[in-house]
Amino acid sequence: MPRYALKIDYHGAGLAGWQRQNDRPSVQGAIEAALAKLEPRAHNIAAAGRTDAGVHAFAQVAHCDMERDWTPFRLSEALNFHLREDRVGIVDCVQAPDEFHARFSARERRYMFRLISRRAPLTHDLGLAWHVKYPLDAQLMQDGADRLIGQHDFTTFRSTICQAQSPVKTLDELRIEEITRPNETEFRFHVRARSFLHNQVRSFVGTLERVGTGAMTPDDVTKALEARSRAACGPVCPPHGLYLAGVTYPDDPFVRDGE
Repeated sequence: MPRYALKIDYHGAGLAGWQRQNDRPSVQGAIEAALAKLEPRAHNIAAAGRTDAGVHAFAQVAHCDMERDWTPFRLSEALNFHLREDRVGIVDCVQAPDEFHARFSARERRYMFRLISRRAPLTHDLGLAWHVKYPLDAQLMQDGADRLIGQHDFTTFRSTICQAQSPVKTLDELRIEEITRPNETEFRFHVRARSFLHNQVRSFVGTLERVGTGAMTPDDVTKALEARSRAACGPVCPPHGLYLAGVTYPDDPFVRDGE
């Protein structure tokens, strides 16, 4: 059975997240239903990461096994035809080696969180960013973010329902980009690591937002990290500002010859 790697983007509003649900629409469920239209049977696809309800993606990666030998272009076009009502798109498709696994072959995940500070309600970005009405100090937030880089026990920033065996993770990047526009400022939190704990990125951003307002200090981030207690974490920010921005593989199946 030939294996295909799929690069997927989706708008998370109205979806129960990546994972298939019996009674709610999900990204996995939508793609598996589309695959069943092409090859009528049960399909079970695997993804690089299971995003939560309301979270978006630019470049989620999944793999599927097909019985027919599809050309990647025809497969992606056929899937997109059946996904046209789901706010899910296959932006790239390649045939991958049999040993490729979207989750276990991944070496790095990248997330981006968008936070917009402005007095007026969000219009074009409604549902696509976290909206706050007050100013934030980007340098203070970056100073706090720098305390989180490296290998740590991230119990403080881990959901109580997280199923990871260990809270110890290595955070490679937490960089805050400030974009100033007339009447608003957008802050983009770029986060990079091999793997993440449940709600880790949203817990980071919620805590750093408190630093940006002055309610917490960068030193308080260090204290929260060292406390290894969920009670020391700032509020978990809403999911609709979070995007799975990319996945890195040692032998990237999406890189063509000459690229």
